[in-house]
Amino acid sequence: MSLQVPEDGTLLPLMEEFYTIQGEGYHSGKAAYFIRLGGCDVGCHWCDVKESWDASLHPLTHADQIVANAEQYPGKAVVITGGEPLIYNLDYLTSELQKRGIKTFIETSGAYPLSGQWDWICLSPKKFKSPVPSIGQHAGELKVIVFNKSDFAWAESHAQLVSPGCKLYLQPEWSKSQEMIPLIIDYVKENPKWEISLQTHKFLNIP
Repeated sequence: MSLQVPEDGTLLPLMEEFYTIQGEGYHSGKAAYFIRLGGCDVGCHWCDVKESWDASLHPLTHADQIVANAEQYPGKAVVITGGEPLIYNLDYLTSELQKRGIKTFIETSGAYPLSGQWDWICLSPKKFKSPVPSIGQHAGELKVIVFNKSDFAWAESHAQLVSPGCKLYLQPEWSKSQEMIPLIIDYVKENPKWEISLQTHKFLNIP
């Protein structure tokens, strides 16, 4: 990731942007404009957007243009994801979106310090690069991907780092869904502070 991105966040490596239905987590089922930024060094082997990892493959796009694109759609919520979006300074992009009445949501591993102004923070920590400890207190949602049985204990360790009002979700990794869903169901029944998140957009064939 040798791409030189301005520190003020006015230019960002934009992989893709599209209007769709949020498929998972707390805001599942809601219309949202997705902004996917390129660049990630977390390296989840089961990542389904590995083409996002190399930021240099994605054009530097002015934040004003991204905001203008988002404004064209009736759903006034933006989800900023990646890659790992907190590699970049998101203060400018999020403030410009909010000035226009657009709510700002982020999906992050928390591996980098928080920037930006957010209406909702989904923290999805990964074992490959632990989150910055302070970010948990700002999360509205903790979403842990369950790939194997050891992930339950790992999820509990991160549940200790978030605020009391944070929503707790366990989500099966897509390729292991058949194996993990029965385990997650049993776990949530025994530990009802957790809820189940599913990638509904994949079941519905929504991008």
